[in-house]
Amino acid sequence: MTKNVRVRFAPSPTGPLHIGGVRTALFNYLFAKKHNGTFILRIEDTDQKRFVEGAEDYITKSLNWCNISIDEGPKAGGEFGPYKQSERKHLYREYADKLIASGNAYYAFDTAEALDAHRKNHEEKGKTFIYNWHNRLKLDNSLSLSAEDVAAKIEAGDDYVIRFKSPQDQTLRLKDIIRGDIKIDTNVLDDKVLFKSDGMPTYHLANIVDDHLMEISHVIRGEEWLPSLALHYQLYTAFGWNPPEFAHLPLILKPTGKGKLSKRDGDKLGFPVFPLQYTSPDGDISKGYKEEGYFSETVVNFLAFLGWNPGTEQEIFSMEALIAAFDLGKVNKAGARFDPDKTKWFNHQYMQEQSNYELAESFKAQREELKEIDVNFIELVVYKIKERATFISEFWDLSHFFFLTPNAFDQKGLKKAVKEDTKPVLQELVGIVESVEDFDVEPLQTAIKGWITSKDISFGKVMMPLRLALVGGLSGPDVFDIMYLIGKPETLKRINKLIEAC
Repeated sequence: MTKNVRVRFAPSPTGPLHIGGVRTALFNYLFAKKHNGTFILRIEDTDQKRFVEGAEDYITKSLNWCNISIDEGPKAGGEFGPYKQSERKHLYREYADKLIASGNAYYAFDTAEALDAHRKNHEEKGKTFIYNWHNRLKLDNSLSLSAEDVAAKIEAGDDYVIRFKSPQDQTLRLKDIIRGDIKIDTNVLDDKVLFKSDGMPTYHLANIVDDHLMEISHVIRGEEWLPSLALHYQLYTAFGWNPPEFAHLPLILKPTGKGKLSKRDGDKLGFPVFPLQYTSPDGDISKGYKEEGYFSETVVNFLAFLGWNPGTEQEIFSMEALIAAFDLGKVNKAGARFDPDKTKWFNHQYMQEQSNYELAESFKAQREELKEIDVNFIELVVYKIKERATFISEFWDLSHFFFLTPNAFDQKGLKKAVKEDTKPVLQELVGIVESVEDFDVEPLQTAIKGWITSKDISFGKVMMPLRLALVGGLSGPDVFDIMYLIGKPETLKRINKLIEAC
């Protein structure tokens, strides 16, 4: 690739950033870094009616949490700023006027009521109203009106929009990196609004102008923008500019595989669809992957596999490995089904790779019961239990007995582990435990297993009630690990407590 790669992620600050948007940002970032290019964040805030306070900050925090670093943007700066469209609006009118001057656009004075009447009239006849070549000369615009009438309307302050003049009887031949060659009949295209009556450009005009001025080399965006590709190509042609290369990413589908993944799906099935927790202006709280206990590496890894495949059996990728392996040619056309269970699998894998000390610090911060416990001891416990965990929030249920003496015994465990001869066996076991001077895993194992063998009794007759005494139930890590970590006095205390209960 010879040209300088410059890509942009251009979200609108209208609410929280959906994981579909995060994936778009990620694919742009991976592509840029793979080709030593530049990743740009541009805030497309031309739709002031839908603007949500705090949404832009949420977008930036989400990308930062995912370690998607921004090379140029509103806060990062850069030579091609400003990076908010609301701060660039003085530019867009100039380019809209150029399109009118070249005959590629026109003023349209149609009122909302008049257009609504046209739509309803078409619906009654079983047709769809399209504003384009077949009816624009019959409507209220600068193509059907005299130059004097147009000037008079503008002078009088009549509301108007600027529409693109879509050509008639042409076939557009477009290219998409993911979808290949695309042919479009211009007769089915409508004359899209480029400039609104409120003095702001629509997405279509602002997007093209900004991409050109920011020297964007590749536009990598969601499949939902594919219908806009024809207009965008035509705008580049109308301005006499070379278009960037386009790549439209597949949809992220519901877990059923049918339909686009939405917030409602997450609410219904109990998984997040946003990277960070989000509180809407009306107080509605949406779950975030961070707050639900997912590692940022997990989110990046599973999002990369929603629509892309390296072509190998490898599934665990660091950001550096993703950058090295990423190829737009390996992005699928078909929608990618979201699998909540697979996301948990990824988190489990990353859990095993995390530093035990850092996990211990996070665990300690989450539990008041651990406030006075030495983090180095917690680290030893984490090492013993993390293989069975997917989230740090699960640590307490897996390890509480390392920190607190069980206050009760599981009734099913009692029924299964305690028999008529259990009490004398445990009483004899107390003596064996007391005799172990070097209270470590291996000496404990040698002493207790040797005693069991010498007594010619089954291991289950000793080990099940021993586990019940230590844990309060019949599950948990190796009993000798537990004994070593809680120490001899606590071990004896717990065995004697079960003896009393027998």
